[in-house]
Amino acid sequence: MILMLNWSTCLAVERSPDKVSGSWVFRGTRVPVAALFENLESGATVDQFLEWFPGVSRQQVEVVLEHTTRSLAVA
Repeated sequence: MILMLNWSTCLAVERSPDKVSGSWVFRGTRVPVAALFENLESGATVDQFLEWFPGVSRQQVEVVLEHTTRSLAVA
């Protein structure tokens, strides 16, 4: 089962049709939110992700992870 989260209520991300093909990205960057989850699933740590994507802040990652946890809790 694929669960689609409502990212429109998460202030750490944004989406624009002319930015990364309309994918949800960390606000102020071109880094897709999906990149965080792909890296975590592959065994990377949050610190490694932040090192590899310096435009993303720790606070943004924390907000995205919190949003995901809250969204999954009500699903």
